[in-house]
Amino acid sequence: MAAAAAVLCTAAAAPWPAAAAAAAETPGPGVLTASSYAFAEDAQPVDGAKGTTGAELLEAGRTYRSSLPRDAELYYRLHLDAASNAYVSVTAIPRADATLSITDGIRVSVQDADNHSCSNERARFGAAKSPHPITAWGARTTSPAAPLCQGAGTYYVVVERTGTADSSPGAWDLEITTTTEPRLKQAGATSPPTVWNSASPTPVSGAVEHSQGGAGFSRAASVGQGVWSADITPGQTLFYKIPVGWGQQPSATAELGSVNGDGHGYAIDALALTLYNPVRAAVEDADVGYDGKQKSASLAAVPPVDYSNRYAIPDRVNGMRFAGSYYLVVHLAAGVAQKFGDGPFRLTLRIGIDGAAQDGPGYEGKSVPGNVFEVTAQDRQAAAEGATPDTHATMKAVAAGGIGAGTAVLAVLAVWTVAARRKARTW
Repeated sequence: MAAAAAVLCTAAAAPWPAAAAAAAETPGPGVLTASSYAFAEDAQPVDGAKGTTGAELLEAGRTYRSSLPRDAELYYRLHLDAASNAYVSVTAIPRADATLSITDGIRVSVQDADNHSCSNERARFGAAKSPHPITAWGARTTSPAAPLCQGAGTYYVVVERTGTADSSPGAWDLEITTTTEPRLKQAGATSPPTVWNSASPTPVSGAVEHSQGGAGFSRAASVGQGVWSADITPGQTLFYKIPVGWGQQPSATAELGSVNGDGHGYAIDALALTLYNPVRAAVEDADVGYDGKQKSASLAAVPPVDYSNRYAIPDRVNGMRFAGSYYLVVHLAAGVAQKFGDGPFRLTLRIGIDGAAQDGPGYEGKSVPGNVFEVTAQDRQAAAEGATPDTHATMKAVAAGGIGAGTAVLAVLAVWTVAARRKARTW
């Protein structure tokens, strides 16, 4: 029994490998650098080519890690069928000490084999000139509105930096994801809804729960309707994901608390809030300056999720085209530290989800990766708890540790029992 107790104590004191790994992979608070952005664990390295010749293939459902020099225009290759819509997102992460201009950013386009442009989107760092992850997306859709990009075959993703020659020469890290959306079983409306509640949402109130956001899309903390708090430091970016079903309308407000020190001045676009859809396409954003007093930034109203929203022109309508996990990304500009100290500052998120979830439009097949355009019961449970992937990893480690310790105790007891019986037979 003493031996069993010793084994149990040893197992309890020893660090569980999964928990230790989860802790090691989670960046601590502070300024975000290219190395502290939480890339997807399964991200595969890929080199962008300087032209279509030699462009490496991006497979649907996979995540890749690449690098973008200042003066480069990089090419990657897609192989698409004639029926599926394909989406590519590119997140650029500069170094924390990078010098940026207001026009610096990235441009992402998708082209067919005849150099016809299927899409062309860009993202910028903004007036704060604060280094942080920015994301632009590309798409090849089978919509009649894009007749030049139809049919199966080879397509190319082109990624380039935009801005001035005054920005830092160092390369930016890239995280690239690819997703395909199957066609519908039955064709629906090809015009977006003309009537929806576009009034400014009323910020959600209620008890505050803590949920520290993740350091990347793959580590986003799950949150649902409610009021959530976190600590954020200048230069840091926090990622959250919100399950939004068909017919539901999300809203969000971010509040930055006042400082208690002697700071003074004004930081332009200090707090930035961006909503991305399940394929990481930007839907809506908001920002606000900071003078040391409490400030808030609210997203403008977006429509309920509807398949036909894709036929609208404005991003905040067009982007609300499918159900799934929507991402809320919050950045506190690095310049805040120069005027009000290193923090941390208290961040409050007020998240609303209006409307009841409805049935989807009915896809003919599965998305790649699977379950991208749906909300599961597990998604809703994680959102209610404010959970992060690391939380689940830790819980699994606890369970594994408990099972391991229990197994060890049983083994010791079995040995002790056998030894006692043998001793009894010698008497």
